[in-house]
Amino acid sequence: MQLDLDLKQPLTVSGLTRRIKGALEEGFSDVWVVGEITNLRTPSSGHIYFALKDKDAQIRAVFFRSGSRYLKFRPEDGLEVIVRGSLSVYEPRGEYQIIVDYMEPKGIGTLQLAFIQLKDKLGREGLFDPSHKRPLPPYPQRVGVVTSPTGAAFRDILKVLQRRAPGVQVALAPASVQGENAPAEIAQAIADLNDLGRLDVIIAGRGGGSIEDLAAFNTETVARAIYKSRAPVISAVGHEVDFTIADFVADLRAPTPSAAAEMVAESEEHLKERLTVSAGRLGYIMAGLLKSIRASLDSEIRALIDPVKAVREHMLRLDDLALRLGHDMAYVLKDGRTRLAMSAARLAALEPLAPLGRGFALVYRLPELALLASPALVAVGDKVRVKLRRGELDCRVEEKRDI
Repeated sequence: MQLDLDLKQPLTVSGLTRRIKGALEEGFSDVWVVGEITNLRTPSSGHIYFALKDKDAQIRAVFFRSGSRYLKFRPEDGLEVIVRGSLSVYEPRGEYQIIVDYMEPKGIGTLQLAFIQLKDKLGREGLFDPSHKRPLPPYPQRVGVVTSPTGAAFRDILKVLQRRAPGVQVALAPASVQGENAPAEIAQAIADLNDLGRLDVIIAGRGGGSIEDLAAFNTETVARAIYKSRAPVISAVGHEVDFTIADFVADLRAPTPSAAAEMVAESEEHLKERLTVSAGRLGYIMAGLLKSIRASLDSEIRALIDPVKAVREHMLRLDDLALRLGHDMAYVLKDGRTRLAMSAARLAALEPLAPLGRGFALVYRLPELALLASPALVAVGDKVRVKLRRGELDCRVEEKRDI
């Protein structure tokens, strides 16, 4: 491309910039560029400003709010993307840039990336925390359903409930399950059922489909509506293998709408089985009680028929008890006397003056009455006191001998 410039007539900077801008916009009005996002910033205007780079170069880019608000994923630094747009020049700085009108992640689908990013975000906020999960009531009587009124999912739920628990009441809150308006309608339907009140459980779901078909159940709007629900919510999106965001935040996940209906409706056959078993156990217990009561009544009746005999039987029992009590008390008294005698003997053996009765004596030095254990503690001529079993002697030391 060649610019038609007259070098003899100098151009102003703005004039030159304007002509370059026109040439770029005309020659690069529709380009596809792949690169890594860097220096991303999103001011309050909602526009997205960033640069695309590879190992050798970079180019500024802007994605205006009018287009970027439809993005299914969140652009971030380091993410490699493919963009489509047109080249332009920002005249005040003389910088060229690409005006983006479409963006998708490179190497991974847009919806898959959006799923990963939203799952990470809500997981950090605690929306998937097991402590928030609520158990389902054992026998729900009022069930709310959020789905398309014309879809197979609702028909399947009704069919299962009518077969397994015909007495259950069903409240349908219709909502689109696919398309741009689906997330808002699903969230509103969940809120409406909660406002209705008196519901034991809510089933929210649809039949199977591609990841694009299930996109509504991978949105933050639906996730937060499930999290805020006062009634327990079963996510029943018809996909056996893959999970949606709704599955992670719901109180319980069912692989299909029919499976969800089976979870909330205990089968009548199962109930009859349990009732039969319970009735058998109750009958066994009642039979035992009746037998015991009958035996007691028979005893009372015999006592009423022959009161004298009953009194005699009681007297015999009392005599027997008195005899047994006498034998028991005699044994206790004998054992007590034996223990007392043994304790007295042990106590006597420990009496410090007991040896005096066998001819021993205690010798004290006078006048301080210090007990003597050796001749070395006195001198010849010292007075001592000898304590015998009966009485004391005051003596004088005439001679000392060591043993």
